Amino acid sequence: MAELIEEIDKLKVEEEEKKVEEDENENDDEEEEDNNNNNNEVKNDSEGKKKKKKKKKAKKKKNTTNDGTNPNNNNNTNNASSSLSITSTEPSRVQTHRLLGGFNDYYIKYGQTIEPSIPVADLFRPGSFPVGEIQPHGETKNPDPNMNLKRKTEAEKRAADRVLETELLDKLRHASEVHRQVRAYAQSFIQPGIDLADMCERIEECNRRLVRENGLQAGIGFPTGCSINHIAAHYTPNPGDKVTLQYGDVMKIDFGTQIDGRIIDCAWTVAFDPQFDQLLAAVKDATNTGIRCAGIDVQMCEIGEAIQEVMESYEVTINGTTYPVKAVRNLNGHSIGPYQIHAGKSVPICKGGEATRMEEGEMYAIETFGSTGRGWFVEDLECSHYMKDFYAPHIPLRLP
Repeated sequence: MAELIEEIDKLKVEEEEKKVEEDENENDDEEEEDNNNNNNEVKNDSEGKKKKKKKKKAKKKKNTTNDGTNPNNNNNTNNASSSLSITSTEPSRVQTHRLLGGFNDYYIKYGQTIEPSIPVADLFRPGSFPVGEIQPHGETKNPDPNMNLKRKTEAEKRAADRVLETELLDKLRHASEVHRQVRAYAQSFIQPGIDLADMCERIEECNRRLVRENGLQAGIGFPTGCSINHIAAHYTPNPGDKVTLQYGDVMKIDFGTQIDGRIIDCAWTVAFDPQFDQLLAAVKDATNTGIRCAGIDVQMCEIGEAIQEVMESYEVTINGTTYPVKAVRNLNGHSIGPYQIHAGKSVPICKGGEATRMEEGEMYAIETFGSTGRGWFVEDLECSHYMKDFYAPHIPLRLP
């Protein structure tokens, strides 16, 4: 019996030792798992922190432009549904008007707003206005033997000195940049269905803002023209006129800007239907030809002949019928003087005009008019443009 009891006790002891060993092994396994979990948590935490840092960096990149400025600074951030105006320095609105090309928000690269509101004088330092396109002036085919062909007369030297004065060039380039920005903005909103009176008002209001209108020192050069279809020029809706631009219309938009009397006169043609492309191309080509031909001593008839030759080399097919493009014989370009839109000299767009020569120090508007009709305009409709007679004598208000 004693031996049996001893064996039973030994078995119990061995079972208890086995249990203790199993418990210790389980504890060791749990500790290893805990250690592994802790290590994973540390790794996950570090990876999470790295991801958060990357996200923050990505947000910072999105919220900053190339020059380090934050375009999303906006007081309306409390309203989740409010739209934020993100300013970009790269033009993005591709020109939609036919045969123009480029971007109609090009001016934002200068710091201008999408809808131009900053006066151009605030965007550039004096003497740094955009230069624009410079071309060598044309040469006459009919030189006057009594004139110096080398063009070194004293009068021309004095004229060149005047033109090269920074103040004069600044005024011309300043007014030109105002006109370019207003023109580009107008091309962004002129679409079929627009009311012509509202359109002219928007153009003139933008013109006044950008030139910083100030009486006779700065302002619009003349009323905005929006001559439509058969109307050749100088039409603006009078009060009460309700005319809406249609898809099939051809419209000539003409407006001016002046600074200290230096007038910039420029126009372009709007058409949405591609069947008018050749008509627009003819006038554009003819205008560029006239600009290339213009120069000191060039006769007006030489310019007119070159313009007509190019203009009438085109034809256009409209609704299945082909028409030759004709230059309108009794419409012309003109010289421009200080505060004087028509300064006395005319630039014809047909051959056989005057033999008057261009002279040093003069400014000109080269204007061409192409038509599928007779090529001759007649005065008609109500008057909407008025101009002061530049040479009107003084009339005393008090009668004798």
